[in-house]
Amino acid sequence: MEFHVDIGPQYEGERVRKEDLYVEFGGPKVEYKAELVLMKDASEIEDEKVSVIGPDIKDLEEGGSYPLFIEIFVAGAELEKDMEPVIERRLHDFCNYIEGVYHMNQQDEIWIRISKDAYKKGFVSLEEFGQILIFEYKNDIPLIEQMQITFYTDPDKVKEKVEAAREVYEQRRARARGLKEEDVEEFYGCVLCQSFAPTHCCVITPERIANCGAINWFDGRAASKMDPEGPIFPVPKGKLLGKVRGEYEGVNQVVQERSMGGTERVWIHSALEYPHTSCGCFQALCFYIPEVDAFGIVHRDYKGETPLGMPFSTMAGEASGGRQVEGMCGMALEYLRSPKFMQYDGGIKRVVWMPKEIKERFKDAIPEDLYEKIATEEDTTDPNELASWLEERGHPWITGEAQEELEELRAKDEEGLE
Repeated sequence: MEFHVDIGPQYEGERVRKEDLYVEFGGPKVEYKAELVLMKDASEIEDEKVSVIGPDIKDLEEGGSYPLFIEIFVAGAELEKDMEPVIERRLHDFCNYIEGVYHMNQQDEIWIRISKDAYKKGFVSLEEFGQILIFEYKNDIPLIEQMQITFYTDPDKVKEKVEAAREVYEQRRARARGLKEEDVEEFYGCVLCQSFAPTHCCVITPERIANCGAINWFDGRAASKMDPEGPIFPVPKGKLLGKVRGEYEGVNQVVQERSMGGTERVWIHSALEYPHTSCGCFQALCFYIPEVDAFGIVHRDYKGETPLGMPFSTMAGEASGGRQVEGMCGMALEYLRSPKFMQYDGGIKRVVWMPKEIKERFKDAIPEDLYEKIATEEDTTDPNELASWLEERGHPWITGEAQEELEELRAKDEEGLE
């Protein structure tokens, strides 16, 4: 099979800069964009069929940003429902194997760029894009026996599909809620983002989903079963070194190996001491605000300033790349719902600022008596004003109540270590 552009892992990590861009799909300028993989019965799939609903690459204006929904149906006798999000996440790999194509993020946050050089070589149709993806998937994952791909670029259809996909994402995330780290013998690691963050290794536990928000503990288990030599693998917990901070001997060993010595220790539930490394696909950042000795949360769709005086894009540049940056930790938004969310640092009771959109979307994750005491951009983004605002409302971290609770919790960090 011949294509207009070359394919291979040598193109992984290739970036398409603004000056090299022909068109882009998704990204920060586009509201609706997503990718979704669903298992189907073989009778429901027309194998290797690729469809484009809406304008194709060749029909679009150069330099533009456009909506996109990628719908992939797969079938195979040995495929399991749990493998859907794993197959979906591998799009990040396979898109980046294509010369002149850049893929970042996941689910309804994708950002795909196609270079001018690729377009000049004849890569002018999403149909060819789909044919390449099918070729890559079937070669790399033999369990996939049949595959069909539809690209939606019509804005109305994209919006409809994205809204439906979000319900699927939520159902997947909800499965892992309630399972605790103490209930399992192993966690999972993911190095899918090492093409852009060479020393990054995600640690996926029942109570901390992958930074991208796309892979939970169950997905990690399915991924390691589906592709034992792939980028997602078991991580033996080993000896528990700190219960509250979430430090395990086995995790430290694996992270040190997979980060090529870049990271020696990880405290899974701390943003201040030995924090989890950040890739580039994280959904949000937990960041330290010195003026109030507390945390803010900001997600990649937020375009305004934060109390640090920087937008998300600037902060993401400082935190990403697989580095361990104290006080600035990439995370999935779902982690806000974890009972162990940054618990070694004070957890949700130390969060004092977040965009209104996140505050409203995750209202169920915030204690009722804390909700009105967390500021948003509508209240202030000035750190000094923030301090006064929090004091007026009696935020438990500012009053010292939550700090006392944290001291008691930390005192238990060495307790129960058998």
